[in-house]
Amino acid sequence: MSVIKPGLLTTVQDLGREGYQQFGLGTSGVMDSYALQVANVLVGNWRDEAALEMTVSGPFLRAEEDMVVAFTGGNMKPVIAGEPVSMWKSYYVQAGEEIRFGHAGNGVRTYMSVHGGIDVPVVMGSKSTAVRAGIGGFEGRELRKDDRLKVGKRTGDLGVHGGRKVMAEYIPDYGKTARVRVVMGPQQEAFEEESLERFLQDEYRVSPQSDRMGYRLEGDVPLSHLADKGADIYSDAIAPGSIQVPGDGQPIILLADRQTTGGYAKIATVISVDLWKVAQLPPGGTITFETVDVGTAQKLWQEQEDILIQLSSYGPR
Repeated sequence: MSVIKPGLLTTVQDLGREGYQQFGLGTSGVMDSYALQVANVLVGNWRDEAALEMTVSGPFLRAEEDMVVAFTGGNMKPVIAGEPVSMWKSYYVQAGEEIRFGHAGNGVRTYMSVHGGIDVPVVMGSKSTAVRAGIGGFEGRELRKDDRLKVGKRTGDLGVHGGRKVMAEYIPDYGKTARVRVVMGPQQEAFEEESLERFLQDEYRVSPQSDRMGYRLEGDVPLSHLADKGADIYSDAIAPGSIQVPGDGQPIILLADRQTTGGYAKIATVISVDLWKVAQLPPGGTITFETVDVGTAQKLWQEQEDILIQLSSYGPR
């Protein structure tokens, strides 16, 4: 697969690099794990196979061999061989045909899976690109013009994987507003009671200074730390979705390329099944929070897992 134009930011990502945060290496991986997993089952891959993650504006690609692809996530209006095609569906692509994308019409991140996966080296258990570390993916970086990506080993008749689609009830609604569920803490005792209430009542805007590392939020009234606590803590571990609040009182949601530890008090953590809602918000989009307990978060995770298992009945072949 040849890269004619790379798009704004296109990288190879899977579900992430686990087990190395103790050594200071973050997980990387996709921002929208639900979209990636569905894209993979549509083409007959295992759910954790690597795919292309595109941001805001997609690439222009050319197939070097026959392949089956699927598109999920934000709608970048994909076109195959000059014909517009649908999101959340798999397609057979012949060698020499071109795949083009436009700008995201909803959401900001689109995923393209290929039957057999993207054939790049596995680095520390993952194919994910860690751009800041310069490892994983395609030469440890975002795609560039004239790059050539290999497709992984394929099995059986490619044709059986084309034409699959996801029922509408399993397709997320990507908008410019999101209601996101959080588990409070682990340092909520560092904040004034009024600020804890405000955090769950106010609307926040996504700052343009947001990226794969974290989303900076802007609220009309900054959150306040208790005078005897302050914003600073002894550095401790950062989980996906941790919400730090530095001294300026404006929250930061830490995401796929987050640092492994941090020294600001964390008011809450976004539950795993809602991380896609954050990842698909554009700059200027708005977000509000509601609190759930750990038991509810686990139940919601299981419900999403049941959906993915049901969709996985296609199975890798």
